[in-house]
Amino acid sequence: MPDFLLNALLAGLALALVAGPLGSFVVWRRMAYFGDTLSHAALLGVALGLMLDVSPTLAVTVGCVLLAALLVTLQSRQPLASDTLLGILAHSTLSLGLVTLSFMKDVRIDLMGYLFGDLLAVSPTDLAWIIAGSALVLVLLAVLWRPLLAITVHEELAKVEGLPVAAIRLSLMLLIAVVIAVAMKIVGVLLITSLLIIPAAAAQRHARTPEQMALGATLIGIIAVCLGLSLSWFKDTPAGPSIVVSAAVLFLLSFALPKRSA
Repeated sequence: MPDFLLNALLAGLALALVAGPLGSFVVWRRMAYFGDTLSHAALLGVALGLMLDVSPTLAVTVGCVLLAALLVTLQSRQPLASDTLLGILAHSTLSLGLVTLSFMKDVRIDLMGYLFGDLLAVSPTDLAWIIAGSALVLVLLAVLWRPLLAITVHEELAKVEGLPVAAIRLSLMLLIAVVIAVAMKIVGVLLITSLLIIPAAAAQRHARTPEQMALGATLIGIIAVCLGLSLSWFKDTPAGPSIVVSAAVLFLLSFALPKRSA
């Protein structure tokens, strides 16, 4: 197997491992629009990283984390509905990122790669960032699994039981931010949220417990990565969109299987 294809496979599998359980919380808590907002803001992080001459991956990670914290603060203090605020920030940050990049005439970048992913161009350094970020999120998810489930099932009851609901909610948002920064190289800023949502939605129909859904979403994500890379290798299609299309096909196939009864 060529080195670049092996790097792509390892990067995709690392993302699939963390996208399964984290995407389950995104589906349960209906946070898809929040994920879209962070992913759109990732392009602004890329532009600022290039402008400040720092690693774009590091700049996107820091930018997404700061935006997640800003969203939590604004949601608690402003009168606008959450979806309105998210819509404003999503399109404003994406547009600001594109405008900022247009002013940088002396910097040559593959804009389509950032928008739709460039998995086959993952370097050893990119792979190290992806594996490290995915491993960090997996460890934190394992630690926070029970508290996150508690606030997802019944937030008010969790608060009565003494759980720091606001801090746990913020932790989940920060984990999503890190995964979005990590996944940017794989599926691009416009497709990241789909890789979180589609496998989890496909697994939800056949899972009896939260753990089964997280595991099922992980397996579906792994299969989607393998199918997408195979399609890209043999048919010369873009790798990121191919993975998302494969996940969508698996989602449709999940309806062909009988739904498991509780």
